[in-house]
Amino acid sequence: MTSAVRTTDAHQHGEHGIEDHDRGLLFDVQRLVGRRRALALFGGTALAALAGCATTTTGTSTATTAASSAAGAAAVGDVAVIPQETAGPYPADGSHGKNVLSESGVVRSDIRSSFGSSTTTAEGVPLTIRLTLVKADGDTPVDGAAVYLWHCNRDGQYSMYDRAVTDENYLRGVQASAADGTVTFTSVFPACYSGRWPHIHFEVYTSVDEATAAGQILSTSQLALPMDTCSAVYATTGYEQSVSNLARVSLARDMVFGDGGVSQLATMTGDVSGGYTAALTVGL
Repeated sequence: MTSAVRTTDAHQHGEHGIEDHDRGLLFDVQRLVGRRRALALFGGTALAALAGCATTTTGTSTATTAASSAAGAAAVGDVAVIPQETAGPYPADGSHGKNVLSESGVVRSDIRSSFGSSTTTAEGVPLTIRLTLVKADGDTPVDGAAVYLWHCNRDGQYSMYDRAVTDENYLRGVQASAADGTVTFTSVFPACYSGRWPHIHFEVYTSVDEATAAGQILSTSQLALPMDTCSAVYATTGYEQSVSNLARVSLARDMVFGDGGVSQLATMTGDVSGGYTAALTVGL
């Protein structure tokens, strides 16, 4: 199991241009690392042992291993290890100032509404996100791990960071994996903002306690949404800006998905009227 590197370079999110934070893991590894990112770099071996997994590379630097993961999934056993990707500048996991993980209410499956001082609900086409965590050494479900998941809203804004939604914390949540390795989130379909393929961020922790303590991360990655589903959703009211943004990007040329998104492309079911389900198997 590879450990992840926190990568959260800042930029002004309003225009979502391609900045340092969206150049991918290899670029981020080469930048200065903070205390928690250093832990992620040098604590991978112990953490992998704790999770009962093992990496396939020995005697190499963490940076080299991370770069290899970013270039594509490393096949181990029956399942591929999920590529490690940048968390971007808006994770709210304590590594970039803001920390939603320490707030009461973050452990939840329905992430459409803010919690705490606001109860605003994000609008958009309904989307269920189902991740299945498995050990990459034999397709064994990972029970009791935790996933912190977040994504932008219908307007391409990230809660807690963009000026229009600074006081919101919707579209963020933590779930523990069940005995079959699954975590399920109820959400809305995210926008396509300028310069990036439509995606959903997530971090995997050893447990809910570790996640809500903003502890060390087992894996940081992103889920990619398929073209045909994006086109159908963006043809609906409220997603008008995403139509033009999607026309200017492609999954194969996205600057974050190291292997063209092949290992992170969700399997979709459903439709616009009833909502979609995005499913992805996450090898650890």
